Amino acid sequence: MNTSTHTPSAGGASALPCIAVLATGGTIAGSAPDAANTSGYQAGVVGVAQLLDAVPALSSVARIQAEQVASIDSKDMALSLWTTLAERVDTLLADDAIDGIVITHGTDTLEETAYFLQLTVKHTKPVVLTAAMRPSSALSADGPLNLLNAVTVAASRAAHGQGVLVAFNNRIHCARDIAKTSTYAVDAFQSAEIGALGWVQDGRVEFQRRALRAHTVATPFKAGAAWPMVEVVASYAGTSRVAVDALVAAGVQGIVVAGTGNGSIHASLQQALTEAVAKGVAVVRSSRVGSGHVMRNGAAADDALGFVSADTLNPYKARVLLLLALAAGQSGAAALQHTFDTY
Repeated sequence: MNTSTHTPSAGGASALPCIAVLATGGTIAGSAPDAANTSGYQAGVVGVAQLLDAVPALSSVARIQAEQVASIDSKDMALSLWTTLAERVDTLLADDAIDGIVITHGTDTLEETAYFLQLTVKHTKPVVLTAAMRPSSALSADGPLNLLNAVTVAASRAAHGQGVLVAFNNRIHCARDIAKTSTYAVDAFQSAEIGALGWVQDGRVEFQRRALRAHTVATPFKAGAAWPMVEVVASYAGTSRVAVDALVAAGVQGIVVAGTGNGSIHASLQQALTEAVAKGVAVVRSSRVGSGHVMRNGAAADDALGFVSADTLNPYKARVLLLLALAAGQSGAAALQHTFDTY
């Protein structure tokens, strides 16, 4: 892990807040030979110092302490790196000299990393993730403005106590709500069900609502070295039970179902999942739809089958919460349902 200090040249720099920028790679740190054709770009090859140098306006916003935590394409995000990030964030925020943190990240798994940190970071200082849909070498690269806005949010007193945030395309999102909704657009991230928390533009930060679900200091979860095996399976026309049976045989401890509609599950898949519950596997119903909530079906289904409703969490965020709940020793549908209702 490389550490450097990016010192503003403007006068009165000592009065500015100090923001730690933790770089992990991703498209924001990507590069391609052709600025007009980025189809073959390589993610994570541009270092954090170069990212910061591309945004001279940062000097009027904050003093920057930069660290290169990783240089990966975020499709390859690993649980061990999540642990490293959470521990590093907590260590930095315990330092009175650090006022907030910005994490640069790839877009592919940003929503999962953000929600993981939302549940495991134990400070009220701002933690803001940002990313880009275009590599740094592209025409009209979106990374520099997203980075400037993320640092602006992290340096704002209004961001304290708001949980982990995502600053992207001038909007500020709650880590629990945000999801990637486009493969190419610069407004690829949306909080589809209830909208963004606020916005950031031209140095101004405004929050129009707060996250109501418990987060950060109000959760019992922490990053750890030992993780249970939790996987995601999908329900679709003609699906079979093969995947569930294979996972149970491999020793899976939790399964999240990307169900159709309101978390509905194909009959053959449901039978396999019911048998998995009988063997001690936790089963959570989510939906592949992209917005809305999965209603708990009560005694008619979930209670009888031992399933848990993911509420408004998509399958991949539901997996994050189930990972942490099982790692914390939680078990049984009732206890897990309370966790999904709370966080």
